[in-house]
Amino acid sequence: MAASSQVETVGSGASTFKLAAAAVLVIGAIVAFYMSAALGPWVQWLVLVIGLLLAAGAFLWSNPGRDFVGYVKDSWNELKKVVWPTRKEAVQMTGYVFAFAIVMALFLWLTDTTVGWIIFDLLLGWRN
Repeated sequence: MAASSQVETVGSGASTFKLAAAAVLVIGAIVAFYMSAALGPWVQWLVLVIGLLLAAGAFLWSNPGRDFVGYVKDSWNELKKVVWPTRKEAVQMTGYVFAFAIVMALFLWLTDTTVGWIIFDLLLGWRN
């Protein structure tokens, strides 16, 4: 058996810088949000949204950001391949689950009652 020859390399300095810039932009957006409280809520939220969008842009520009976008695209393609049940099938399976849960609850109640009766009434004689 041969081991996988795929090697994952550590990101470049530029990618690290982009990630650091994204982190600084997130922190800056949060600080600016609180610092601009005197300007009104609309300006506060605008500053926060713009800062977070800039941070998202810096993140998506980096190698991990591109990897994340590729992961999302691959996940979306896999989701398209799923065969979803029809409404009738979903209702039927839900009914089966409820019926099983009720039967199991009755079984456990009956078992618990029987074991309690055997232990406390027959063996120990605590209940008369």
